[in-house]
Amino acid sequence: MYGHSIHQYSSLISIGLFLIYFSILVAAHAEYFIGLGSYDMTGPAAGVNMMGYANMEQVTGGIHFRLRARAFIVAENDTQGNRIAFVNLDAGMASQLVTIKVMERLKSRYGNLYDENNVAISGTHTHAGPGGYLQYITYSVTSLGFVPQSFDAIVTAIELSIVQAHENLRPGSIFIDTGDVENAGINRSPSAYLLNPPEERAMYPRNVDTTMTLLKFVDRNSGKSIGAFSWFATHGTSMSRDNKLVSGDNKGAAARFFEDWFASTSKNSSVSSWKNGRGVSSALVEEASRINATGGQPCQKTTSQSSKVRKQDGSRFVGAFCQSNVGDVSPNVLGAFCLDSGKPCDFNHSSCHGNDQLCVGRGPGYPDEILSTKIIGERQFQKAVDLFSTAKEEISGKIDHRLVYLNITNIEVVLDGNQVVKTCPAALGPGFVAGTTDGPGIFGFQQGDSEINEFWKMVRDAIKEPSQYQIDCQKPKTVLLDTGEMFWPYAWAPAILPIQMLRLGQLVILSVPGEFTTMAGRRLREAVKETLISSGNGEFSNDTYVLIAGLTNTYSQYIATFEEYEQQRYEGASTLYGPYTLAAYVQEFKNLAQAMAKGDKNNGTGLIPPDLSSVQISLLQDPSGDAPPPGIKFGDIKFDVSGGSFKKGDKINATFWSSNPRYDLLTEGTFAVVEMLQGGRWVPAYDDDDFCLYFKWDGPFFGPSPYGLATIEWQVPQEVSPGVYRFRHYGSFKTSKDSSVNYFTGASSGFTVS
Repeated sequence: MYGHSIHQYSSLISIGLFLIYFSILVAAHAEYFIGLGSYDMTGPAAGVNMMGYANMEQVTGGIHFRLRARAFIVAENDTQGNRIAFVNLDAGMASQLVTIKVMERLKSRYGNLYDENNVAISGTHTHAGPGGYLQYITYSVTSLGFVPQSFDAIVTAIELSIVQAHENLRPGSIFIDTGDVENAGINRSPSAYLLNPPEERAMYPRNVDTTMTLLKFVDRNSGKSIGAFSWFATHGTSMSRDNKLVSGDNKGAAARFFEDWFASTSKNSSVSSWKNGRGVSSALVEEASRINATGGQPCQKTTSQSSKVRKQDGSRFVGAFCQSNVGDVSPNVLGAFCLDSGKPCDFNHSSCHGNDQLCVGRGPGYPDEILSTKIIGERQFQKAVDLFSTAKEEISGKIDHRLVYLNITNIEVVLDGNQVVKTCPAALGPGFVAGTTDGPGIFGFQQGDSEINEFWKMVRDAIKEPSQYQIDCQKPKTVLLDTGEMFWPYAWAPAILPIQMLRLGQLVILSVPGEFTTMAGRRLREAVKETLISSGNGEFSNDTYVLIAGLTNTYSQYIATFEEYEQQRYEGASTLYGPYTLAAYVQEFKNLAQAMAKGDKNNGTGLIPPDLSSVQISLLQDPSGDAPPPGIKFGDIKFDVSGGSFKKGDKINATFWSSNPRYDLLTEGTFAVVEMLQGGRWVPAYDDDDFCLYFKWDGPFFGPSPYGLATIEWQVPQEVSPGVYRFRHYGSFKTSKDSSVNYFTGASSGFTVS
């Protein structure tokens, strides 16, 4: 009897030990390794056309705040385990050529650990970043072709953000939450949205998606949060088509606010530790009056990095605001009005008396576009803070990924009722040239135009007359620019496109190479989710999160619904591959989802996108050498700070003799600094990555004459610490095209802020 009991107890102990061991294995399997990284990707700040509005006159002329690549990696272990990487760019969109070159660099570092299958590169869609980094001609005409400096800055930043994330891999937990962002986007093509079936529209409370989805990354060992990535749809067009300052627009602003908020809640900086309520004594005012401008002085290449307020050593919190199905969503939430009358624009065409150029959207800070950028950024930032604080649902489960390349110009799509239709070679309609309420286009066109006049037909045919097949395939779009049949001097539009799915437990990210409209994105999400549930043998459910990462891995403009395509507003006219473009995406993503749900490996299509780097044309010349006026050094003051005492809200500026900022981008450095006097030392308080500080460039883009000027302008923030301040400028120059780069700095006279 006792022997039987001892045997029972032994068995129970063995079972218990097994269960403990099994639990440890399960826990170990459920634990992710997470890593985050961030790197400066600010491109040339002078004389380079900005990507987004296709406005030839919109060339860079300074920096509002810097652009960054922000990355996360989630892996099953920190060495060779299965993993995904996601990179969010303060850029207009991803680029196929950028993706190709990033993958080459990652392969040289890590072998096959990271490739196009498990790495996603997504753009925020700011319209205020330097262009010239896409390989197809349609997207490089206004930038005068390929701009190597823009391209290299982006590729390097993506690579090094991933390197940082990889080197930071550690055991971690990921939490998810969702919530609505109020009044950060409106539908800019509401008449097209209304063409979608009434029963479908009735399923949704609004004509835009207001949901933000946020991932919170936590270091399991320390329990500290190390980053957050969120997805929400609104255009990066708070900054207008007339803006000349490099800017991450509202999503870049939200990221800056979020990262600074987290840093301020974690520890106080040396500057912010001063008591904000303290006034400025007469002694400080007198001391400031004795501080004169330094004059230009030589310095080293890396000197400006020591003046950065936020040192990037790979340990800082990373906050990213990613793009989603943004196609018809505008941040100009007050609506669109006529410039001449102040009345609302025509509902169907977004024009005024037939003139598209008079119809312009208004942001919440109208007429101040920087204030609008701040407000829309703050609305996203504030919701992200809410979700970050409440995120309790932990991500758990498989890491998985699928990618396939499609010839999007020739896909047979089976519709309901077994009707077979096809996609088309790329083409743009007249509504594309009309532009949008965020950025009006060329006079003489309106959104919704279905015809072009004889003059524009002659112009079109002189460039490339579309084939009859193309004319028929694209109907009801009238082909204005037949980009899919244009190959001289090289391809004008992509034909081979990637679609990708990344799985992180109960979250599935759909990487799409363009801008899905609100309803197009909803249809895609629902179709994929339904497929995952029906094919996943219980592995997926209604609780599975499916989100769209827009403008990812490459760029192919817009994807409107079949019904929206009928009206040929801007989004429909820019849906390149014909009326069944969305249907093709839905069909192919469902195939990919089925493979993921069943655990089938992706056999691929055998297609690969072209690498057109060897045929790129670059017409924009590099600066050929700068020199200051006789008797002047670079870094000398031309216009010093006017007035010695200022208060919160004031605008203060100083102008320096300077050279073209294209000689060195000062990556992870700064062109402009506000320094504060503390204990006899000058401490950097704000730099050109701060929303309140502006670096403005005016002068020759190609050198050597006339002379260049750099203005530093500071909108004194409300949270500023009272004290003595001055401006400092950093720059670089060449004396001739082939000479070496020299570096300089200079500081203004002192002033007080109370």
